[in-house]
Amino acid sequence: MNNSMVKTPMPSQDPNVRNGNFQEVALGYTEEMAVSEAQRCLNCKNKPCVSGCPVNVRIPEFVAKVAEGDFEAAYEIITSTNSLPAICGRVCPQETQCEGKCVRGIKGEPVGVGRLERFVADWHREHQEKAEAAPSEKSGNSDKRVAVVGSGPAGLACAGDLINMGYDVTVFESLHKEGGVLVYGIPEFMFSKQKAAYEIDNLKAKGVKFIKDVVIGKSLNVDDLFDEGYKAVFVGTGAGLPRFMNIEGENLVGVYSANEYLTRINLMKAYRDEYDTPIKKHKKVAVVGGGNVAMDAARCAKRMGADVHVIYRRGRDEMPARAEEIEHAEEEGIIFHLLNNPVRILGDDKNEVEKVECIKMELGEPDASGRRRPVPVEGSEFTIDVDAVIMALGTRLNSLICDTTEGLDQNDRGGIKIDEENNACTRPGVFAGGDAVTGAATVIKAMGAGKKAAAGIDAYLHK
Repeated sequence: MNNSMVKTPMPSQDPNVRNGNFQEVALGYTEEMAVSEAQRCLNCKNKPCVSGCPVNVRIPEFVAKVAEGDFEAAYEIITSTNSLPAICGRVCPQETQCEGKCVRGIKGEPVGVGRLERFVADWHREHQEKAEAAPSEKSGNSDKRVAVVGSGPAGLACAGDLINMGYDVTVFESLHKEGGVLVYGIPEFMFSKQKAAYEIDNLKAKGVKFIKDVVIGKSLNVDDLFDEGYKAVFVGTGAGLPRFMNIEGENLVGVYSANEYLTRINLMKAYRDEYDTPIKKHKKVAVVGGGNVAMDAARCAKRMGADVHVIYRRGRDEMPARAEEIEHAEEEGIIFHLLNNPVRILGDDKNEVEKVECIKMELGEPDASGRRRPVPVEGSEFTIDVDAVIMALGTRLNSLICDTTEGLDQNDRGGIKIDEENNACTRPGVFAGGDAVTGAATVIKAMGAGKKAAAGIDAYLHK
């Protein structure tokens, strides 16, 4: 056992090097580092870490195998419940989930579960010589077709569980590439898109079919899917509509939603010279917001050569972004303007962004979210010279599928209404999960919803 009170440090690129490239920031554990970190696990009998994982990864079991140096056995344990370990090991907020419940964390730092999951997934990919074998079909399932709408985390998790149950699964994706937010939203420096492709290729090897460039609700609707012989439909379309502040100047050239900016960078490879994706290389960028998407946009803009300013209306303690992401952004030279809020965007005679006017804020009484409400300080306005503003204020739900599907109700958040027990919708045979139901959340929570829906679909088709 390793009795160290701190995690084995993660090797990473120097901040002044990585802020100029899109290669992964964290370099990953060596085998020796992984074994050493795994040996910090106390193998608690009540396994509190598992209760903190939305997909119930058997954490102490896989960590014990890493401690023994049996990395392939560790991979098999992880993937018995989690079909995207390389991704979850990189982007999950472990500090508030599995690691947040780790007993080691009471008097020191918790076991680095995410780092170990990442290591195991990468080790498997580097040492596996052939694709995953297709599962054996369960009697009575192979003739039942299930449609999955959306190939993001919720859709992939649902498809993975259903194909393992022996169903005939087809995933419909609106874009020209599978992966959803994994390919258009999360930057390359968080994880290589080759790793997402590897996970998707594993699903294809098992028999999952993918049909791209199909917008359900436009190209086809849910009724068409049932008419084509699908016995159940899972909707995991995410929440892709951006939010804006509705302030003066948001229509100027150089104002982006974070969705648009990140899609051009990540999916359309605007950072690579061999791609002709239209995007201006700005000199000074303001990013409005304090969540993970704001950090992603800010760090991308920095790598595109800009001086970057993050403007957030609350303080550091109230920022919803992961602490690690905030720290990485600060290390990379991004400037934070906390307790400030934009009030208008000013343009030049070409209708292009020239300045953002802000007002200072102070924290008042808590609002409905439990965080202290930011209140403007009268007469404290000031301006920052910028040539671009990226609005990273969260996303809202697209009602397209609800609008085009009879009997499919919406919840009070504008998402798809479901039964919390099995993720069934008000339209029989339709299930939903992830951001399409809850609004913007985490990758792992979307996967948990996809898995719950798969179980619900299995029960529904065996009534």
